[in-house]
Amino acid sequence: VQLVESGGGTVQPGGSLTLSCAASGFSFNSFDMTWVRQPPGKGPEWVASISKDGRLEFYSASAEGRFSIDRDNAENTLSLSMNNLKSEDTADYYCARGGRLDAMSRRDYWGQGTQVTVSS
Repeated sequence: VQLVESGGGTVQPGGSLTLSCAASGFSFNSFDMTWVRQPPGKGPEWVASISKDGRLEFYSASAEGRFSIDRDNAENTLSLSMNNLKSEDTADYYCARGGRLDAMSRRDYWGQGTQVTVSS
């Protein structure tokens, strides 16, 4: 299982970023996928999940209405579009194989992460 995130960076409050994740080493379209984040000094937080066919999306309360998860099964990629970013969104963001429960319990199925900093 290989998951490689990209797209992180520093953005001002209210700004937008889109994170991407390139997946390989497994049958991507056979698995739900998840974004997890870990704020500095805190534990991991579930952000969003998407079903294997892309039809169902699930968001945490903090992500709902601001973030959008998507996948391209032809390209084996997962994305997370983030709008109206807030300082509390500052974290390392990880792409993870599986739905929410699997992703939160199996850190060995996470990528290496991409850092997002929201600061003025």
